Amino acid sequence: MNSSQYVLKMEKISKSFPGVKALDKVSINIRPGTVHALMGENGAGKSTLMKCAFGLYHPDSGEISMNGEVVSFINTRNAMDHGIAMIHQELHPIKTRNVMENIWVGRIPYQKIAGIHWVNEKKMYTDTKALFEELGIDINPRQMVGELSVSSCQLLEIARAVSYNAKVIIMDEPTSSLTETEAELLFKIIRKLVAKQVAIIYISHKIEEILEISDEVTIMRDGHLVGCWPVEELNMEQIVNKMVGREMTQRFPECQHVPGKKHLEISHLTSADEHSFKDVSFDLRKGEILGVGGLVGAQRTELMESIFGLRPIASGTISIDGEQVHINSPQDAIKNGMALLTEERRASGIVPMLSVMENIVISNQTANPKQYKKGLFLNEKKRKEDAEKYVTSLSIKTPGIKTQIVNLSGGNQQKALLGRWMLLEPDILILDEPTRGIDVGAKYEIYCLMEEMAQEGKCVIMISSEMPELMGMADRILVMCEGHLSGILEKDDISDEKIMYLASTYDAGKEKKG
Repeated sequence: MNSSQYVLKMEKISKSFPGVKALDKVSINIRPGTVHALMGENGAGKSTLMKCAFGLYHPDSGEISMNGEVVSFINTRNAMDHGIAMIHQELHPIKTRNVMENIWVGRIPYQKIAGIHWVNEKKMYTDTKALFEELGIDINPRQMVGELSVSSCQLLEIARAVSYNAKVIIMDEPTSSLTETEAELLFKIIRKLVAKQVAIIYISHKIEEILEISDEVTIMRDGHLVGCWPVEELNMEQIVNKMVGREMTQRFPECQHVPGKKHLEISHLTSADEHSFKDVSFDLRKGEILGVGGLVGAQRTELMESIFGLRPIASGTISIDGEQVHINSPQDAIKNGMALLTEERRASGIVPMLSVMENIVISNQTANPKQYKKGLFLNEKKRKEDAEKYVTSLSIKTPGIKTQIVNLSGGNQQKALLGRWMLLEPDILILDEPTRGIDVGAKYEIYCLMEEMAQEGKCVIMISSEMPELMGMADRILVMCEGHLSGILEKDDISDEKIMYLASTYDAGKEKKG
């Protein structure tokens, strides 16, 4: 295939940021009507390369061409005008506006009445409805985006990208917030687009998805191109080895922890929000990893945020070591030995404009201010030592601890947040989708950290939408459905069929109990 037959061609693209070379002469060629997977560990340069293609970054050197013609995008609008759309890993919808306004932002249709231009809401609604029907998306165009779940926001972003009639659509971790059913819907959408000769660049750490949906696979490592292969020439082990540059013999660490006596007890907990969880009871043992499963809308996150004091509780009790505790705020939870890694690291995790060091020490500095005082001043040596300890132990890829955390890859931001909570030495660590958007190597490091905590007698609660992750790491799995506890599966009784059965209907859980 000659160069004019590629819809997008990027040749020898280099890009540097202060202290780090993100891309070093990377090339990628995209054919129309194909799904081209882009893979690599966090920090490999995948998103940076695509941001160069989308006009968010300007390459330091190299050449970009579309349909054989050299292009240079001055901004994202310029890229979209040339037929490139991008769905970003971190969602940024306008939560105070409705769905259809988010779809057509920057392209709102107007009508002239009595010499005045008014927003043509009827056309906007009709166009949105038609777009959703074409894609099989069931969302009310007039619903406020702030009321939508994370997965619905993801589908909204996908629909917006499709609405541009782009010839190249870049999808950065598009299924990270989607259930299996919603992911299947996305794959149907992708197949429709490919049939229309649209090219899809698909960034994902989910190797099973890559093998199912893609035609070609380009792999990057540390800002360099490793190579490009037809998907039929690769299997899971080969992809992992090419990504990490070493043999990965285990997906999960060997289980060596032994759960002990009961530490946390939740009894008949009911949310103050009548549409949330009701009458949930469970316990958690020292040295245990408790998985929490369920479909989107099961209220898993809401339950854990209530236990951590982020949401009000209408009734029920929380007890630690047999004594009832009152948790009305995250500060109360931290005092009682709890820590919570939230699902949305950008929205409620990192402080983007602060450094890696500040992001790691911020919670401990607030909870234990005396540790960081040196007379009237902050003890910078202590802060630096604490930050460097977790940068090293968690293998956080950063030019330095003074680097703004927003400049790190998503996976390295996640590890910095883990370091923040580990510094507090919590007895109970709640992890909400801890490996979402994380590469296979970083996932294994986080799994090892969970295993180490359990071996130390700490309690770990892990909410996850990934069935293999729950089955591979949890001692027991608590399954929720529509705000109710549907069942708890013991280690020897866990299977993906049983998890899905309990997650599907609350009646299934009652049946099982009966």
